[in-house]
Amino acid sequence: MLTLLDLSAAFNSVDHHTLLQRLQTSYSLGGQVMNWFASYLHGHVQHVRFSATSSTLSAVKYGVPQGSVLGPILFLLYTADLLQCHQLTPHAYADNTQIYRFCRPHEVSMLADQVSECVDETSAWMMANRLQLNPAKSEILWCASARCQHQIPTGPVWIDNTTVLPVSQVRDLGVYLDVDVTMKAHVTATCHNTVGHRKLMPCAVNAQRAKPILIRDNP
Repeated sequence: MLTLLDLSAAFNSVDHHTLLQRLQTSYSLGGQVMNWFASYLHGHVQHVRFSATSSTLSAVKYGVPQGSVLGPILFLLYTADLLQCHQLTPHAYADNTQIYRFCRPHEVSMLADQVSECVDETSAWMMANRLQLNPAKSEILWCASARCQHQIPTGPVWIDNTTVLPVSQVRDLGVYLDVDVTMKAHVTATCHNTVGHRKLMPCAVNAQRAKPILIRDNP
């Protein structure tokens, strides 16, 4: 069973004070290193502009820069205590969070209950740390071999007081995973994208041929 949890505006919700405190207490950072992180996070301002009108400047107290090298690392350090529950295996990459576990066919109900309890505790931890779980965009995938497809449960699983139905495939970090673990969905998506790129190749070739003519100096 694979559960993909979706966080709403994850990077923008990180509390600077809590993050710096966690770096100091959980990772024993101090001195000049803490001054570097504080300087990296503090001193930013934001405002809203509409046409020629701008709002007053407001200090940015939350969020880590997206697209930066330190942003994903700081977010992982901020959420390092997440998903330490119910003997489930967590995996996190930046703000992409998954939990999974294997079980026998007769243990699916117990595993579903474990996941529900774990996600409830995770949601409570997130709320205490100014993060927000989005159950509407969270996904659940039961995987089994072709012989055991008839044993896969089709009923909903409770995710943070919301019922989530299992899906037949998910996209996780750019890789499509399907219910029978054959990678057919990923191969199909890759072939579709390849065909799209091949249609653009003649245009690219023609552009390369035309480039020397366009930049040639006039006599």
